[in-house]
Amino acid sequence: MASYDVIIIGSGPGGYVCAIRCAQLGLKTACVEGRETLGGTCLNVGCIPSKALLHATEMVHETEENFGKMGIGVAKPKIDWKQMLAYKGETIETNTKGIEFLFKKNKVDWLKGWGSIPAPGKVKVGDDLHEAKHIVIASGSEPSSLPGVEVDEKVVVTSTGALKLGKIPKKMVVIGAGVIGLELGSVYSRLGADVTVVEYLDVVTPGMDGEVQKTFQRILKKQGLSFVMGAAVQKTEATKTKAKVTYKLRKDDSEHVLDADCVLVATGRKPFTDGLGLDALGVALTDRGQVQTDAHWQTTVKGIYAIGDAIAGPMLAHKAEDEGMAVAETLAGQAGHVNYDVIPGVIYTHPEVANVGLTEEQLKDQNRAYKVGKFSFMGNGRAKANHAADGFVKILADKDTDRILGAHIIGPMAGDLIHEICVAMEFGAAAEDLARTCHAHPTYSEAVREAALACGDGAIHS
Repeated sequence: MASYDVIIIGSGPGGYVCAIRCAQLGLKTACVEGRETLGGTCLNVGCIPSKALLHATEMVHETEENFGKMGIGVAKPKIDWKQMLAYKGETIETNTKGIEFLFKKNKVDWLKGWGSIPAPGKVKVGDDLHEAKHIVIASGSEPSSLPGVEVDEKVVVTSTGALKLGKIPKKMVVIGAGVIGLELGSVYSRLGADVTVVEYLDVVTPGMDGEVQKTFQRILKKQGLSFVMGAAVQKTEATKTKAKVTYKLRKDDSEHVLDADCVLVATGRKPFTDGLGLDALGVALTDRGQVQTDAHWQTTVKGIYAIGDAIAGPMLAHKAEDEGMAVAETLAGQAGHVNYDVIPGVIYTHPEVANVGLTEEQLKDQNRAYKVGKFSFMGNGRAKANHAADGFVKILADKDTDRILGAHIIGPMAGDLIHEICVAMEFGAAAEDLARTCHAHPTYSEAVREAALACGDGAIHS
């Protein structure tokens, strides 16, 4: 029986980061993983492979739409789907091998197999029982579905199946207009598929800034995606190669049917805690199946902690990473901390969409006095030169103190630009602090400064 200071169950972004940080802080650490490779959903069947396909298909779009405008004459690009999937596979392998290297470098033991917790301080992996002073549950999440929708990962697929389809479908129906649905819908639309997105609500990307939602949907429509909004999916029917999606419109209860070669079920994710033995241990779950934790990520059983998608909060890899580091520091006797008010969200479509902090709708609900600074990428020289002028930067600041309360970007490199505002918010900056910071010209980041200027006397270039 091996004995450790910490055993982490799950090697996704939360788990592997927690393990490495624990080891750095002098704790004898092991990480349990049942997959053949480390990295969890994110590296194997989530963030990384989807970004590889998004990048590849963005190159297709650039070739078809913008090369000619810049005087670059090329033939219509030919899609080698098999090679594109191989490129995606190489990207995954490079990243997962990297985690293996980091484990060895930091002397983290990989306990290969699926883990369970038979008793506090004990972790079972296969037939082996291990002891640990502390146990961290970082078991992640799995796709959730709808009643009447049966996933086979061939014709009716989750994001996992959508990343390895045998061929590019002619017609694809995406159920759910959230991040996953719109990212993967964009991939297949660029590859020539006729993509229809069916969403229960009347807006895309629920919970995001309303102005961004409208602009985002308009841009995606222009790119060729179709939308059926306010529609409740009743069922899917699949044969070996085709599928039908039946939905009812909420406004009049009328029933409609869509034919497709492939249906992507992108209706969110749910915590994956099966097989851990939490019920028998007395580890409490919320009514949404999340592991219940206190302010220090400890569950209702002393010595057992939980982080990432398994607990409450946004299901984001970087949120899990922050929690992993905070738990490691807490276990090492330090003061682990996560600022949940400054966790950015990014959608990796083209253009990208990014946000941090509060939306205008939330500020109105809270009766907060605020001001808005907005700047369009149409006024940004770099964006115009790069055929990337769709979208805007929007900064929300306190009306009296000028402190930044939130920011919303739709446009080129939004996922990178948002972090300037994250750092500013972490330091409690005012919009004027951003406005008075010199930004290099010509860069996309100037649009952030201009939006900050718009919170004051006004932007220069609009």
